[in-house]
Amino acid sequence: MAAEDDLARLRNIGIMAHIDAGKTTTTERILFYTGRSHKMGEVHDGNAIMDWMEQEQERGITITSAATTCTWGEHRVNIIDTPGHVDFTIEVERCLRVLDGAVAVFCAVGGVEPQSETVWRQADNYRVPRIAFINKMDRSGADHGRCLQMMIDRLQAVPLLLQLPVGREENFRGVIDLLSEKMLLFDEASQGAKVLEEPIPADLQEESTAARMALIEKLADFDDGVMEKFLDEQTFTAAELYQAIRAATLKLQVVPVLCGSAFKNKGVQPLLDAVVNYLPSPLDMPPVHGVNQEGEEETRKVGLKEKLCALAFKITSDPFVDNLAYVRVYSGVLKVGGKVYNPLKRKQEKIGRIMRMHSNKREDVKELQAGEIGAVVGLKFTTTGDTLCESGDFFVLDVMEFPESVISVAIEPKGKADEEKLAATLERLAVEDPSFRVRTDPDTGQTIIAGMGELHLDIITDRLLREFKVGVNVGRPQVAYKESISAEARAEVKFDQPTPGGKGQYAHVVLELTPRERGEGFNFVSRVAAEAIPPALVEAVGKSVADSMTSGVLLGFPLIDLEVALVDGSFHEEESTPQAFGIAANMACRQGLLEARPVLLEPLMAVEITVPESFMGEVIADLNGRRAAIIGNDSLGGDLRVMRARVPLAEMFGYSTDLRSATQGRANYAMQFHSYEVVPSHLSEQIIRRVRGLG
Repeated sequence: MAAEDDLARLRNIGIMAHIDAGKTTTTERILFYTGRSHKMGEVHDGNAIMDWMEQEQERGITITSAATTCTWGEHRVNIIDTPGHVDFTIEVERCLRVLDGAVAVFCAVGGVEPQSETVWRQADNYRVPRIAFINKMDRSGADHGRCLQMMIDRLQAVPLLLQLPVGREENFRGVIDLLSEKMLLFDEASQGAKVLEEPIPADLQEESTAARMALIEKLADFDDGVMEKFLDEQTFTAAELYQAIRAATLKLQVVPVLCGSAFKNKGVQPLLDAVVNYLPSPLDMPPVHGVNQEGEEETRKVGLKEKLCALAFKITSDPFVDNLAYVRVYSGVLKVGGKVYNPLKRKQEKIGRIMRMHSNKREDVKELQAGEIGAVVGLKFTTTGDTLCESGDFFVLDVMEFPESVISVAIEPKGKADEEKLAATLERLAVEDPSFRVRTDPDTGQTIIAGMGELHLDIITDRLLREFKVGVNVGRPQVAYKESISAEARAEVKFDQPTPGGKGQYAHVVLELTPRERGEGFNFVSRVAAEAIPPALVEAVGKSVADSMTSGVLLGFPLIDLEVALVDGSFHEEESTPQAFGIAANMACRQGLLEARPVLLEPLMAVEITVPESFMGEVIADLNGRRAAIIGNDSLGGDLRVMRARVPLAEMFGYSTDLRSATQGRANYAMQFHSYEVVPSHLSEQIIRRVRGLG
C-alpha cells in the first residue's frame, strides 16, 4: 500500500464456523468473485484452493488455517479460512489474535452448532467485531428465523437482520436488501457473478417494510441520532443506516446478519460489501498493549512512522523454504533484508524474504506495512506468539496462551532408519503446532505424543508418514503407576558371608519403614550413632535404600511417599564393607516392603469440563462411571456450566470422543496431573494379575 491513508481500505478478516457450515465454500466463492481465482474449487471434489493439504482434501474438512488476499472495489481483503473441528481450535485461536474482524458462517439448518459457540467465545475474548452469514438457505429445513433466535439464546448476541430471503429451501433465489430496499437476484448463467437489482415484489412488500422498521428500532437502542429520527418518524437513507450499523458493530454492540447459499452462488457479493462496510480497518483498532524491558506497560499505535511491532502468530514447516513464519505487523514497516529483535528470545533475526500468501502459493513483496499480514522466511529463533521489534527496542505483546493437550498415545519408529528421523520430525511439528506436545515417559521410556483429540493425533501420524516419510507404530500409552506402603514395618538383616581363605563380609542393619502423606516423596534418615555404624557405611545404606525405591515389590513400579530410617545395626572393624552394608540394606528394604502392606498408586487428573446445562446429567453419570470425584460446579454465564472433578487417568482414555457423543459435541474439557492416589483393592488385584500375565 502506497500511503497510510490506504490502511482505511484494508480489511483483515477470518472466516469461522462449525465444521461443515460452508466456510471454505464461502471463501472459494469470494476468491472467484473478486477475480483472485478463475475456477470455483469445491470441498466435496477435493479441489478447494484453501484446503490444500492431502488430509484436508480426503476428509473434506479444514485442518490448517489458510491465508489469502484479494481486492473488492477499492479495498484489499486479507482472509484467513479457519478450521471448524474442535481438535483444531488452536488454529482459530491464534488467527483471531491477529485479525481485525470475522465472518461467522452458520448453517441455515443446523443453526448455532457446538463449535460455533467455541469460536464465538474465542472472538469475544479477543473483542473481534463480527458479521454473520446464514449459509445453505437452499437446503431442506433452512430457517433463518430459528438461526437468529439461536444466536440470541446460545451466543447472547444482538443479531441485526439486514436481508430477507426470497423463496424458501429449494426455491431460494435471492435476498431483499432492507437498507437499499431492493431485491437482489444472482444470474445463474454467469455462476452468480452478475447481480440483478429489482424492485421488491408486491407480495413481499409488507414483510420487508416490517423487517426494515424492526431493524431501525433495534439500531435506535445503540445510536442517539437514529433514535431521534425514529421518534420523529423521519425517513432514513441507506447511507445513514450504514454509518450507524458500522459504529455499533465496531463497538461489539450488534452483529449484522446476511443470508445466502455459497454453494449455489447466491449472496456472496453482498457479504463482501458488508465486510467492507461494517468490519474494521486497522485504523479502527485500538493501539496494541505490551511491556517494555522494565516491565512497564506501553502501547503502539497503528502507523508507518511508529516503531516496528509485529507478532509471529503461526510457524509452519515448508518443504521449499524451511520454516515459514506468519506475522501481523501492528506498527512500523517490516522490510526484506532488515534486522529485527525478538525480545522474548533475546535474539536478533534477519528477514530473508517476505511473502503474501495465497493458500499454499506465495507472492514475494519488499515489505509489510502496519496493518498487513504476510509470511516471513529467515527467522531462526522465533516461535509462535513471539513479538518482533526494531533492533535496540524492547516491546513484548501479550503472550498467546494455548490450551493443554487432552489425549496422548505412545509412538515408536518402525525401523532403524525411521528412528533417527522421528525425534527431529516430532520436534519440528511441535514448533509448528503449539497444541501438540512430545515427551519421553521416564518410567516406561516410551515417546508420548499429546494433542487436542483423536483426529488431531491421527493427522499428525498421517503427516509423519506422507509428508516426512517416517514410518511409525502407534499405540496406547501405559499408565505410569507408582507403589507405596500403607503400614509401618521393621526389618532386620544380618549379612554374614565368609570368604574362603580370607576375611568375610559382614553387615547388620535394622530399618523402619513409615508411610508419608501423598506428595511428600521418599526420604532416608539415619538414627544411629557414629560409633554404632561409621558414616561411610551409613552412606552405603542410604544409597542402597534409594536404589531399592526404583522398583516396588508389587509390579516393579517406582516407590514414593515413604520414609526409611536406619535405626540400629552393628559392624566388624575388619569384615564390614560398604558393599556388604549395601546388600544388607537392599535385603532389609525388600523384607520391610512386603510386611508394610504395599499399595498400588495411580495418577489422578484434575479435569475441568465446560458443558451446557442441558447435558449436565449425562456428563455427571458418565463421570460417576469413571470413578470420578466431582468437586465443583459453577455457572459460566448463559447456559454454560464449568464442572471440576478428579478422575483416574486410566479412566480417561477415549473420554474426548465419549464427551462429544454425550453432549452432541457441545462440551469441551482440559485436564492436568493432580496427584497419586491408592488404587481400590479390587482393581489393584486385576491390574497386578493382568501385568503379571495371570489373567
